[in-house]
Amino acid sequence: MQPADQLRRAPAYRKTAAAGALYEALGAGAVAKSYRNATDEAATARRLGLADLSPLPRFGFKGAGTCAWLAGQGVAVPEAPNRAAPQADGGLALRLAAEEILLLGDLGGEGRDPAGLESAWEAGQGARGFPLPRQETHAWFLVSGVSADALFAKLCGVDLRPARFADLAIAQTSLARMSGLVCRQDLGGTLAYHLLADGASAGYLWDCLIDAMAEFNGGPVGLAALRGLAAG
Repeated sequence: MQPADQLRRAPAYRKTAAAGALYEALGAGAVAKSYRNATDEAATARRLGLADLSPLPRFGFKGAGTCAWLAGQGVAVPEAPNRAAPQADGGLALRLAAEEILLLGDLGGEGRDPAGLESAWEAGQGARGFPLPRQETHAWFLVSGVSADALFAKLCGVDLRPARFADLAIAQTSLARMSGLVCRQDLGGTLAYHLLADGASAGYLWDCLIDAMAEFNGGPVGLAALRGLAAG
């Protein structure tokens, strides 16, 4: 199966295809499950791996009443901005401002689709903010491994070392000369960071990350390797 066979294609799908990705269908898109000729993707993911999670669902809400309304819908809302909260279904809620939440789907693709909350919003009443779709606007990468913080030190001015940047912390910053947000969420004890940035520049950002990780013997990894990390 190829990304072009699906209704939705990830912004950087040409990059993953060129790297030898083997895909699996997930929702309306195709996600790289593994890579051809990869000797040990699990080891790469623990050392320094880059995965494209853009085909997975993500959605946002913003405005007065957003946090209270989402809490009423069963979303675990972080207590303060620039913090994230894991969800019961395996997803993640990122609080980007006092009344702005970005919801990421789970790695298994089996949890609640964050975009499904839009239907509840349309049927609701009172202050509840407004929907802020992110599926088409933001690419979603994940960087994992013991050298992940060293990689970001080459591209970002924020200190993302584990001793200074706690698990589930968020940095809204500039990296590789473009705006983006970084959220740390370790996977089964392995250091890991979600990275979301402008989808139109996804190919450029992928190239920057691949180039920067070369000295650490890092490389692309598929969703299967990340699921293995999450499972411990």
